[in-house]
Amino acid sequence: MKVLVIGGGGREHAIVHKLSKSPKVDKIYCAPGNAGIAALAECVDIKAGDVEKLKEFTLQNNIDLTVVGPEMPLVQGIVDEFEKEGLKIFGPKKDAAAIEGSKYFTKQLLHKYNIPTGRFKAFEKYQDALKFLKETWHPVVMKADGLAQGKGVFIVENFIEAKEVLDLMMKKKIFGTAGDTVIIEEMLFGKEASVFAFTDGKAIVPMVSAMDYKKIYEEDKGPNTGGMGSIAPNPYFDDKLLKEVMDKILKPVINALQKEGIVYKGVLYAGLMLTKEGPKVLEFNARFGDPETQVVLPLLKTDLVDIIEAIIEEKLDKIHIEWENKEAVCVVAASHGYPREYQTGFEITGLEDVKGAFVYHAGTALKEGKIVTAGGRVLAVTAIGDSYKEARDKVYEELKKINFKGMYYRKDIAIV
Repeated sequence: MKVLVIGGGGREHAIVHKLSKSPKVDKIYCAPGNAGIAALAECVDIKAGDVEKLKEFTLQNNIDLTVVGPEMPLVQGIVDEFEKEGLKIFGPKKDAAAIEGSKYFTKQLLHKYNIPTGRFKAFEKYQDALKFLKETWHPVVMKADGLAQGKGVFIVENFIEAKEVLDLMMKKKIFGTAGDTVIIEEMLFGKEASVFAFTDGKAIVPMVSAMDYKKIYEEDKGPNTGGMGSIAPNPYFDDKLLKEVMDKILKPVINALQKEGIVYKGVLYAGLMLTKEGPKVLEFNARFGDPETQVVLPLLKTDLVDIIEAIIEEKLDKIHIEWENKEAVCVVAASHGYPREYQTGFEITGLEDVKGAFVYHAGTALKEGKIVTAGGRVLAVTAIGDSYKEARDKVYEELKKINFKGMYYRKDIAIV
């Protein structure tokens, strides 16, 4: 098979790496890819959001299967466009991808079908939102309705902070049109968990659970990021809890979408808060998460191509999916200043010395034969062990070998 993977981050590197292990795959292309992906696939200079060019490339190169990594092309409707041409593509269609593309759509769906989540209000007018914030309880969570690269969520402790965030989203438009509608919801308390599941629109099969570390600094302090590390399985997530999540959240949401006339095929990613009242939905994503994919896929024993084909053909119930009985730990190395302003273009050294872990490239590029930084989150280093401690020790040992100017990573990932 010839496979095209769309995207150029750590998640896509993890997908490419797993696909490269399949005996069914002869050739992998990645658009646009990055310096690390280039070792496993032919990188194609097409942006992940350029649906027309991607479709053209797929037709011209007789691609057998396309796997979509990031959310943007899914929300734009790339699956619908490819399927019109009879092309095989993995991911939800545009109407289903709204589960990530619009937080308002998701909140309405959850409330309509009594799926556990926090109370919320949505506002399109600045003054209405401001009035509500003056009169409401605090702390609250404020979210941009649309896609904001994982940075559109703010926890605010009081009205002054809330007004500042509202100004950023609705007046300064820091997220563009994604902040035209602002969601204000109650703050949920507990441990966070990420649960990925494969679904063909009927059957839904959970993957190994994961835990993401969102804050930039140790002890979960500082602003939110796209993720500074992750571990799998989630130590706070047992079989009893999984059954509850399946029965009260994952199965009901697929059924709810069906009732709305939407068939969801692909990866469904539930961001949950494990509250005293039970698990509640924080958000859904319409694709593999990042950096959770970098700990989940290394533990997958079943051929990923077999799973993808079963989903496309709506035969997911016919396949048995197996996982390694191990622990995986991933630590993200970021550019100094991330998630705010940061510089790029610094040479990365020591990559060839890493032996006890796998280095997924998140924001890298090739420049004059050298690998350089090209993003806020630069590398995601993952190790597997029989315990979190074993995997953690390996990761931090290998991270010492890597260096670039301003390199920063959290030192407390996987202390459980």
